[in-house]
Amino acid sequence: MRAYQRNPLLQNDILPVEFVLHPSWWYVHAGITFDRDFFFHPARRVEAERKMEQVLFERFGQYGFGADHDRDLPVIGAIHNAAGFFVSELLGCEVRYKKDAAPEVVPAGLPKLDIDPDRPFHSKAAERLAELQARLKARFGYLVGDINWGGVLNIALDLRGQDVFLDMIDEPERTRVEFRKIAAVIERFVTGIQAETGSSSISVNRTVRHIRPAVFLHSECAHTMISLQHYEEFILPIDIEWSRRHRPFGIHHCGSDAHRFATAYAKIPHLDFLDVGWGSDVALLRKHLPNTFLNLRLDPVSMTRWSPSEIRDTVRRLVEASGNPWLTGVCCINMDHTVRDEQIRAMLDAVIELRAEYRATLSIAE
Repeated sequence: MRAYQRNPLLQNDILPVEFVLHPSWWYVHAGITFDRDFFFHPARRVEAERKMEQVLFERFGQYGFGADHDRDLPVIGAIHNAAGFFVSELLGCEVRYKKDAAPEVVPAGLPKLDIDPDRPFHSKAAERLAELQARLKARFGYLVGDINWGGVLNIALDLRGQDVFLDMIDEPERTRVEFRKIAAVIERFVTGIQAETGSSSISVNRTVRHIRPAVFLHSECAHTMISLQHYEEFILPIDIEWSRRHRPFGIHHCGSDAHRFATAYAKIPHLDFLDVGWGSDVALLRKHLPNTFLNLRLDPVSMTRWSPSEIRDTVRRLVEASGNPWLTGVCCINMDHTVRDEQIRAMLDAVIELRAEYRATLSIAE
């Protein structure tokens, strides 16, 4: 018998599992289009989220998905999608909406970063969101859900383009100041949403809906493009501060090299959750982060090609590498319209089998 310790802050069952389907899947299989009204028209918001729940209930209801299929809910953001665009739009980027894809942020190409932390909250985009919230709240009396808020470096790239990497070398002090201004915008936006709805990051990764209290999940997608040194110099201080102010605190690292940052992530006082990109060294991350919940991401492209047995074997291998069922989750994000239901079910079944094995053979410390 073996006991596994929990993070005392996190309230979750063992091995939560989630998946997110790409907009192309929803367009082809459910006829849902992702124009601007999908995100900001109050009636469409409610209708679209209920339809998504209904489709999930019909296909995967036996696994607990689609529980809200028979309810109209005032969901302010697209919590069944992975689309981080809105904070960039608040800061002045153009956003192009597509019928079968996530909104596309057009890089602003600013000659330099020069952020006014207050201006985004008086923009047309902010007014559009405020109107959506007001109309939903007038109808329902409350709000739920959240809006994917991106991350500091992600947004800096949207605003400045690849020249932001030169800024980090040529004007490091000024760049640090501007990154902190972006962080201030993000923090104000996210805390405002969470005050209204009770969550901040379901739209970043749906696994956090299985965890209480609500996880504050910082997207660090672009960190595959920078060195460990630059992370520690420009972003780590922000993560450290956020980990002290917003717990549970998490990092979303969807790249294949999360292990490259393991020693730096270990310096964060309270890294409660790490979204681990496919291809990352899970065992090495666990070695450096023994008390962090590791959310293990399967590759959505491979999922469409693997056989069910390959999927089950992959899930088992990753979970065993993580080494603690209390501090491990499994997900696959953005599977496109070619994925088959049997492939998704193979992932879900593998997790169910592992849960049963752990519960039957292990002494799990509460």
